Amino acid sequence: MPWRATGVTTMNDDFAPLDWLGNALDCGACPQQALLLAQRCRPGHSCVHDRYARRVERFFATNPGQANGFLDHPYFEVRALAAQRADRFRLPALLDDPDETVRWAAAQRLPERYLGKLIADPHREVRIRVALRLAPERLAVMMNDPDYYVRVVVARRLPVALLAIMREDPDAQVRIAVAQRLREADLLVMAHDADPAVRTVVAQRLPPALLVPLREDTHWPVRYEVARRIGAQSLASLLTDQEDAVRELAQQRCTHPVVASINSAGGIA
Repeated sequence: MPWRATGVTTMNDDFAPLDWLGNALDCGACPQQALLLAQRCRPGHSCVHDRYARRVERFFATNPGQANGFLDHPYFEVRALAAQRADRFRLPALLDDPDETVRWAAAQRLPERYLGKLIADPHREVRIRVALRLAPERLAVMMNDPDYYVRVVVARRLPVALLAIMREDPDAQVRIAVAQRLREADLLVMAHDADPAVRTVVAQRLPPALLVPLREDTHWPVRYEVARRIGAQSLASLLTDQEDAVRELAQQRCTHPVVASINSAGGIA
């Protein structure tokens, strides 16, 4: 089920006012008569009973004191938008709401300690947002989340000291995120990763002295990074590389005045 962002609609405000079940709205039967008379709501523009989130949002923006009374409304958009304005002490109960939009609308206004309840939420979008907001030192419990993108977020925010645990994640996107932040001392083992995109990141970050084994990598972007960063004395095998870009870069570096002086002084391996 796709994520539904509250407060946004692609519908034009000229569309006829309908309730969340598709029925025509009847202001004469509305219990918000006092608000209607005070011009604090208006059909087709600002109405808590309309099915379009933008109109519901306008209603609560004008009448925030009404939010508490709509936290159990049958339409998820109304509950979610009410949660953005309701008293905070009313929000913990919404963490058990059947709709993921409502659960997150409540969670993002509650203190971080409440997020623990959503770490194993059944909806990936909620868990992604938990991983984005949870304190880094609490993220270890999400390292094995079943969704790859949750784990990507965890790898981007987890304390570096714990990142080595995720080096063998089954998804390459997660391992790329790990390789981008891992300490150099823990990075060398990833030079043998099965995915060339991971090895390319490794080649971009390893100290030049440790790049020699990657000169023979089967993926040319890896060898290109090696040619760009490796010490001048180790460029020899790349001068005849089968890939034009790699070979030309290695040759350019060898003819650069600084590199050439190093080569003439000590030769290249």
